[in-house]
Amino acid sequence: MASIFSTVIAIFVIIPFLGYFISFIIAKEVMKNHRKAVHLAIDVTTLLLMVSVHFIVLAIWDTSYLWLIVISICTIGLIFAVLYWKAKGEIHYPKVLRGVWRINFLLFFTAYIALMVTGLILRIIELN
Repeated sequence: MASIFSTVIAIFVIIPFLGYFISFIIAKEVMKNHRKAVHLAIDVTTLLLMVSVHFIVLAIWDTSYLWLIVISICTIGLIFAVLYWKAKGEIHYPKVLRGVWRINFLLFFTAYIALMVTGLILRIIELN
């Protein structure tokens, strides 16, 4: 049973967009609201992308840069909170957290694509 569970988790980490589609379909059926289902699926995918980026970096360079990932998430949160405070005058934490989470989605989506391409290029170079 543990083997099956770990295999399913590994698939979602390797292919986070599969997690997006599955969470979107489930959320769409439960919520009956397309917009909210997309947002929930993106939120789930953000976590999967963070884990995927960590493991891709580990596979490519055989070194963990988890500390750098955590620092970048915190830095983005801090910058976003300060900008929100400057614009609105006060901080509404749920909105700030939602904004930070969505910015992290964009960051980790870009990092995921870049690391996949980098990993493929490095493996092709190693074969030659």
